[in-house]
Amino acid sequence: MAEILVAYFSASGQTAKLAQTITDVTGGDLHEIKPEVPYTKADLNWKDKNSRSSLEMNDPGSRPSIANRVENMDKYDIIFLGFPIWWYVAPTIIHTFLESYDFTGKTVIPFATSGGSDMGRTDSILQTICSKETGWKPGKRMNSGESAASVQSWIESLKL
Repeated sequence: MAEILVAYFSASGQTAKLAQTITDVTGGDLHEIKPEVPYTKADLNWKDKNSRSSLEMNDPGSRPSIANRVENMDKYDIIFLGFPIWWYVAPTIIHTFLESYDFTGKTVIPFATSGGSDMGRTDSILQTICSKETGWKPGKRMNSGESAASVQSWIESLKL
């Protein structure tokens, strides 16, 4: 049986709710991707061009530091990777996460929450960070309060 990790970054708690539902449905292990410097409400003000999140998202080289690591990444076969959509893509801390491990031979499945944006170019951008030997399933945007039945249906459609 495949070992599953549900790794997620959640600035406001919405993605955390969805990550918990995916964990409940899959029976996988849950890992919160925590920034070394937590985001404040002011940091997340996308209307402020000088807010931390705006500056990070406008800098393609931005790689916010992560405070915690997955200690046993080698044991996982499937990684569900969750995040909120910021500026139609994944936050740059997700790039940091993907660059921190070798995903060769693993399957990565992105999932996202958003107030209204879809996945945009997220899949194509994130997929280039991983090894060519990484299995990749198309990402899906869902609501934070998605039902377990809906999540189960999505996971079954992936044919893992």
